[in-house]
Amino acid sequence: MNTGHVQAGVALRFFLPPPSLRPFVSTLYHMEISGADPQPIEDWLHPEWANLRIIPDRTVAAGIGGMPLQWIPRAVVVGPTSVATHFRACNGRSWGIGLLPLGWARLTAAPASSYADDYADIAVDPAFARLQPLGACVPVGSGDLATEKTALLRELKRLLARPVAREKDILRVEEALADPRFGTVAELAEELGMSMRTMERFSSRVFGFAPQLLLRRQRFMRSLAKFMLDPSLRWIDTLDSHYHDQAHFVRDFKRFMTMSPSAYAKRPHPVLIAAAHARMAVAGQASQVLHRRSID
Repeated sequence: MNTGHVQAGVALRFFLPPPSLRPFVSTLYHMEISGADPQPIEDWLHPEWANLRIIPDRTVAAGIGGMPLQWIPRAVVVGPTSVATHFRACNGRSWGIGLLPLGWARLTAAPASSYADDYADIAVDPAFARLQPLGACVPVGSGDLATEKTALLRELKRLLARPVAREKDILRVEEALADPRFGTVAELAEELGMSMRTMERFSSRVFGFAPQLLLRRQRFMRSLAKFMLDPSLRWIDTLDSHYHDQAHFVRDFKRFMTMSPSAYAKRPHPVLIAAAHARMAVAGQASQVLHRRSID
């Protein structure tokens, strides 16, 4: 567990799941905001794998990819994202569970592509009805963090016990995507022994997006993660080796974050900078999409 940096009334705690759950869950994280009165705290979530978020008092409003901000339901599943999520949070607390691709596959039969860059209320969407006990683990109002974490892990262990088809392939593709050696789909397909067409179908269903976009997201996040850990860096010093030049990176930045690098750098990031440091200390990577099970 790591409490991370505390900025502007933001307290973040990240936890690694027990070894039996690590193929399915990257981290559990608890956020408590106490300094958002009268103005809420504002930030932009980076593109990531799926997450389940429980916000007992509905204190967070968010919009994915430039959509208008809306108050988020009490318990939501957010599919894999390829674009930033703008959010505002009032005083309150929330839990998050980072779902790796195999975790998604075990928790729902719905294709990841059906919820890419979108979210679903688990109290309403039948695809996630079996996850409702997770929401019940976090009561409205103040609660005991240790008790809630124990209850969430108990329910996750129960819900993730059902194997699905092609689990070894899911894990192999996930690990290859996180490997910075691979910069093209052809390299990825050769490494995995898949045809390009098979990889396209498999990637969309299980990972939410085409492999080319996933690799593009990986190189972008490897660059952005360096900045989040050290905002004093110049952008040119953060560039991943797969970028041709800074203009190439700027195009990706606008695609994934809906703003220019300079505009992003000028904005305060009270949640995401704290999260990058806390997650790095616990899981060895500053971003969920860079998570590698081999370091656990």
